[in-house]
Amino acid sequence: MTSTILSSRDSPRGFTLLELVLVMLIVTVLMAMAAPSLHGFYGSRRTAEAAAQIVALTRFARAAAANEGRVYRLYLDSHASAYWLVRQMGTEFVPPASDLGQVFSLPDGIGAKWADEQTPDRQYVHFYPTGRTEAGTIVLTGSQGQRSEIRCESGTEMYRVLKPHELGQP
Repeated sequence: MTSTILSSRDSPRGFTLLELVLVMLIVTVLMAMAAPSLHGFYGSRRTAEAAAQIVALTRFARAAAANEGRVYRLYLDSHASAYWLVRQMGTEFVPPASDLGQVFSLPDGIGAKWADEQTPDRQYVHFYPTGRTEAGTIVLTGSQGQRSEIRCESGTEMYRVLKPHELGQP
């Protein structure tokens, strides 16, 4: 009868508690180093998403004005960090009947303002049934200094979010 004796060399090895603690320490240090940049990334994404939502609303307003033959307005209230659409019905402006007639709030920590030299006290822009709009610039600023700029340079263009290189950012 043959018996097999396992030597200490052949036995499976596991990790020691010390090795596990060292690996966890390294992972913790790496996460601590990466966390500030991830926080900044999250903040810039929130600002960019808010800008994209405003641009989508401007495109809806332009298309709806042309389809319905009515003037639309996009209001921006920098004090309340809110924006909304209204459409002209006779001599008054009323919210559209769809869900896009609600007041939209910007995410916490994000501010918005009109940044036009020609009309410093601007509150809204018009979208006309001819497909034209009023030129304007909206600047969104996050709590960490992130910035997105939405601009329409002429009445025949659409509002769009400027790319970082257009703002002079890397």
